[in-house]
Amino acid sequence: MPIKDKNIAIIGAGLVGSLLSIYFAKMGAKVSVFERRNDMRKEIVSAGRSINLALSNRGIKALKEVGVEKDVMSITMPMYKRIMHSLEGELTEQYYGKKDQAIYSVGRRDLNCILMDLAERKGVKIYFSQQCSDLDFNNNTLNFEELGSLSFDFIFGADGAGSIVRKKMKKEFSINTEEKFIDCGYKELTIPSNINGQHIISNKALHIWPRGSFMIIALPNLDGTFTCTLFFPMKGNNSFELLKNETDLIEFFNTNFSDLSSLIPDLSDQYFRNPLASLGLIRCDSWAINDIALIGDSCHATVPFYGQGMNAGFEDCFLLYKAMQDFNTFEDFKLKLPSFLKKRKIDTDAMQELSLYNFIVMRDKTADDKFLLQKKIEALFSKKHPDKWLPLYSMVTFSDVQYSRALKIGRKQNLIMEKVMNIPNINKIWDGKEVEDLILSYLL
Repeated sequence: MPIKDKNIAIIGAGLVGSLLSIYFAKMGAKVSVFERRNDMRKEIVSAGRSINLALSNRGIKALKEVGVEKDVMSITMPMYKRIMHSLEGELTEQYYGKKDQAIYSVGRRDLNCILMDLAERKGVKIYFSQQCSDLDFNNNTLNFEELGSLSFDFIFGADGAGSIVRKKMKKEFSINTEEKFIDCGYKELTIPSNINGQHIISNKALHIWPRGSFMIIALPNLDGTFTCTLFFPMKGNNSFELLKNETDLIEFFNTNFSDLSSLIPDLSDQYFRNPLASLGLIRCDSWAINDIALIGDSCHATVPFYGQGMNAGFEDCFLLYKAMQDFNTFEDFKLKLPSFLKKRKIDTDAMQELSLYNFIVMRDKTADDKFLLQKKIEALFSKKHPDKWLPLYSMVTFSDVQYSRALKIGRKQNLIMEKVMNIPNINKIWDGKEVEDLILSYLL
């Protein structure tokens, strides 16, 4: 391996930084991880800003490659479908893929803790409460208030959306960066378990309360609770700024989420106690300067609506590892890495576009009967012709098709389905041979 016995530094002990350290340790490198926060494994758990994560194929594949899949999967819960809650409380469901295919709910903190444990078992050294104050791009040097100046053979910035490494790159080398926030924030709420510690709504699904310009989702936890997230505009007629007191909040929930209100007895306490956070994405045109590179959220943070932020970051680690099989020497690695990262950027740009699009799908279209019918048609056609049609969601979530390719195919599929959905009486003949033959003709 080209980095065997090399001193590698990783800034950030979050999800991607921890997994990357495991990969580098597997390749024989001497890995040091520097984390500005305290060791979360020694702190009391506090609710508020976690957003449960949806682990899927790309992430699982990356975990499996370094032998940590079983450890991680032991703390997850499978979600096979969406269950949509209408304004009147009626339920509609939609499987994510085939009936045995699932995405997996996992708590961010629990996952981070287990990855740090596994990294340390592999010989990785993690230094906590160490804020990187400066970087020297010419000498591969990191400066810390307590540890002083430390030099490494290569440095990776896995320090998230607020990356100090990316900001230093921008300041010293004028790389183009984009920090785009959407007009939507989020608050976390918790549905408690029943008196027996069991889930009070179906725990095999991701629940959605779609309401047009806003929505709530709920993901199951192992302890019988659900982590709910209210995605809501920051300002405007229906927005966080208008929910100023308990009366406003209760009226809003009774009007828009009446069935959910009864499931959260301490709704007001939770709402006003938990913080409000913003949502956005990060892009930059260069991920590597000299012997310092970015990875994960530090260069492609995204909105959470396709559940691909973590999965894409884990896939970064997996694909980098695979690419390094063709790097013969350390100099070869340094020479070829920028090209690898440039190609990867094409796919993470597409991933971000898909994530923004799926926000519209989740808050608007999952409540639309025509959209649900379209998905039934696609699922049936895919079942009959798996070599000709894999739905976009399945390409992104249950395969390792490149994000950019999935986006391109998905656009073509959408054009075809627009024509199909305009067929007279499509709701009555959707599963007939006429529709099947028409789709086949469009694919020629």
